Amino acid sequence: MSKYLKFFLGISYILILTVFLYYVFSYIEIRRLNDFAYYKELQSNLNYYVNSNNFINLIYFFIFCIIWVFMLGFASPILIISGILFGKWIGTFATTISISIGALILYIFAGLFFSDLVQRILNKKFSKYIHLFKENEFIYFFAFRLSGGLGIPFFLQNLLPIIFKINKSNYFFASLFGFIPHVFIWNTVGDGLSKYVEKSESFSLFKLIFSPEIYTPIIMFLALILLSFIIKKKFFNVRNK
Repeated sequence: MSKYLKFFLGISYILILTVFLYYVFSYIEIRRLNDFAYYKELQSNLNYYVNSNNFINLIYFFIFCIIWVFMLGFASPILIISGILFGKWIGTFATTISISIGALILYIFAGLFFSDLVQRILNKKFSKYIHLFKENEFIYFFAFRLSGGLGIPFFLQNLLPIIFKINKSNYFFASLFGFIPHVFIWNTVGDGLSKYVEKSESFSLFKLIFSPEIYTPIIMFLALILLSFIIKKKFFNVRNK
């Protein structure tokens, strides 16, 4: 791909991201961010808007998630928001599928137009894992997703498989199943925050942390960290290979 096309795509990405962020923050009253009543208002307005046409809003959010992941967005904020908007069950279902599709589209797009750049940036650091993925790319990529991507930022997790040349169907389904525990935990956090804001009249960090809706996903998250450590030792300890 020519350097002019790369430059055009890069500028287009920056412009689209800038417009999106401006649009989002134009609806946030910065001066009221320390006012708990403001969050109750937002929660009430969100509930009314989402419930007024739940199915259509779910489709909008589904499309938004795909675009968000494709535009190299971070995963955690969108997962919490989906829990706030749709609850932990519907939010988990919709978000898991949408971010898996978004990641696949990004993988295909970057593989077609930016493969040389990704190889140059990531190959030196992660080439030691290439022979692992050649053994069974689905199992190892599933383990990679389940372990939280070994601590690698989300957008790099989505691009890293370019150096392994993973099959597209393996990429999608390994992502889909590997994402589920992480998505469910973050959606549960979002759902818990929503319920806390609805029930409470004032903010208390102690009550927030020790509410069942919050400490339960925290415990699950700690268990997932332990699982991630075990997976890393079992599957990605190159010295034992």
